[in-house]
Amino acid sequence: MLEKNATPNWDNFVTKLEECDEKLSRAWSQINHLNAVINSPDLRSEYNNNVTKITKYYSELSQNEKLFLNFKKIKQSKEFKKLSSTRQKIINDELLSFKLGGIGLSENKKKIFKKIKVSLSKLSSKFEENILDATNNYYLNIIDKNDLSGLPDFLINDAKKRAVEKKKSGWIFTLDYPSYFPFMQYADNRKLRESLYHAYSTRASELGDKKFDNKKNINEILKLKHQLAKLLDYKNYSEVSLATKMASSSNEVINFLDKLAKKARPYAVKDMNDLKKHAHKFGIKRIEAWDVSYLSEKLKNEIFNFQDSEIKQFFPKKKVISGLFQLVHKLYGISIIKKKADTWHKDVEFYEIKDKVKKVIGHFYLDLFARENKRGGAWMDECISKYKFNDEISNPIAYLTCNFSSPSGNKDAYFTHDEVITLFHEFGHGLHHLLTDITDYSVSGIRGVEWDAVELPSQFMENFCWDWQVIKSMTEHEHTNKQMPKNLFDKLISAKNFQSGLQTLRQVEFALYDIKLHMKYSSNPNYYMNLLHKVRREISVVIPPKSNRFPNNFSHIFAGGYAAGYFSYKWAEVLSADVFSEFEKHNVLSPKMGAKFKNEILSRGGSRPMMKSFIAFLGRKPKIDSLLKHSGLS
Repeated sequence: MLEKNATPNWDNFVTKLEECDEKLSRAWSQINHLNAVINSPDLRSEYNNNVTKITKYYSELSQNEKLFLNFKKIKQSKEFKKLSSTRQKIINDELLSFKLGGIGLSENKKKIFKKIKVSLSKLSSKFEENILDATNNYYLNIIDKNDLSGLPDFLINDAKKRAVEKKKSGWIFTLDYPSYFPFMQYADNRKLRESLYHAYSTRASELGDKKFDNKKNINEILKLKHQLAKLLDYKNYSEVSLATKMASSSNEVINFLDKLAKKARPYAVKDMNDLKKHAHKFGIKRIEAWDVSYLSEKLKNEIFNFQDSEIKQFFPKKKVISGLFQLVHKLYGISIIKKKADTWHKDVEFYEIKDKVKKVIGHFYLDLFARENKRGGAWMDECISKYKFNDEISNPIAYLTCNFSSPSGNKDAYFTHDEVITLFHEFGHGLHHLLTDITDYSVSGIRGVEWDAVELPSQFMENFCWDWQVIKSMTEHEHTNKQMPKNLFDKLISAKNFQSGLQTLRQVEFALYDIKLHMKYSSNPNYYMNLLHKVRREISVVIPPKSNRFPNNFSHIFAGGYAAGYFSYKWAEVLSADVFSEFEKHNVLSPKMGAKFKNEILSRGGSRPMMKSFIAFLGRKPKIDSLLKHSGLS
């Protein structure tokens, strides 16, 4: 019917097409989400069977000549000039999407294009599965209590609980982040740190269990993406990726990253020299990758006189969640209420959001804790996006997912400050999706937002985790029930930019590697590792061992949407730091500033380019200065 529409306009064509897209997205988002959070053989099988059909459908849709011509007719019609700027952007976005979908290809090349897209979806799925399986397949079982030296009680208790669940004696540590990272921070036993580091850094590679090796998947993904780019008449996949981003070219991205690296490197060198001076106290003559987190924690404790485990005792889940909700109430006037709903796991919670006049404007699921068969990391995803079709308006629903340590027994869960930051980050994404005022489906919430701008709201929220006005109400000691002392928070603030140089260089390393990997294709199966070694030699001051197989579990670029776009994190930090500096000039809890940020950025979705939204909020284009200041690099 839509193909045969001889006089297409917004109502009889675009809206109808959006309705079809919404129905499919609503159904698929649930399947996609469940596959990530309660993965099982049956669910995995069904997911893989259907992801092929979904990919094929969207490939065919993007190459449908009749639909494409109908969009062109609307663009060339008198009606187009009468459409709102939002709807004009949707039409232009669709035309670009058709171009990137291969609309201009010959029939034979279209078939090749579709085949590549289906293959890429399968490979990405397999890549993610291999990481999950490799992570689940390994655990470190400690029997000798002496080997627990240095580990905090919360980590030991979690490890004992894990051993009981697996019917093993002693303590079990896994490659899940809440178990792995603190072990690397605190374990005095250097050999065990090395053992766990090796297992973690060789996940899904030939150096681990070979049946989970992602090497072939990586090379096939890179080959197919290059073929895709050539089919579309682009030089490389990087150009394809940047066609829908704020950055205009690969060179612009590289120049930005190089500039940031030059600013950060002197600080990173100093950070590393400080560790080297400290290492001899622990009998370490040469610092290895498995020593860095351990020595950093020791040095931080010596300089600032506190440990992360000490901070963790003050952040119970109930207070953190309550404090987060109070913050967004002050800034945006919204109220969040817990509601009953069917969920996929007993730990998952469901919430309702109301605006100032107590009108329901959205809902979200909160899934905070790590567990077996749940994908690692943290993310926000769309369950339902806001839309208005005819007189029907649907409110948005979001999935907010993290992987924190689950509570022991009847006790509340306690978070590290880094975990609080992660929660705020994902909640920022959630607000971007949930507080949209846009009812045109294609650009509501995070839809239609440039990939290198979509991290702005999430990284903006992280800043509040360093403000005493916000933090003090979120704290309550595990045993005394007292609020965190201000002097302890001051120590946390003092340590905020501890090793900021090293951390910044690490992110620049990943981003440069990603953009360069997608700028040039090589049939050499070892190219992707050789390039990483080259980038590290040029950028890094901490060089991991050659056994490190970081790309084999770099799911952001091989299984997510960040291929030739990982720089987005640092670019969005520039945007978010600039925005937050404006809050600092007034009052970080100012409802007036909150309303302006909501009206100009959060509520706008993808209805206009993010640069326009940014300028509408700040009155100018972004500068790097605020990021350097906030990171202690100026």
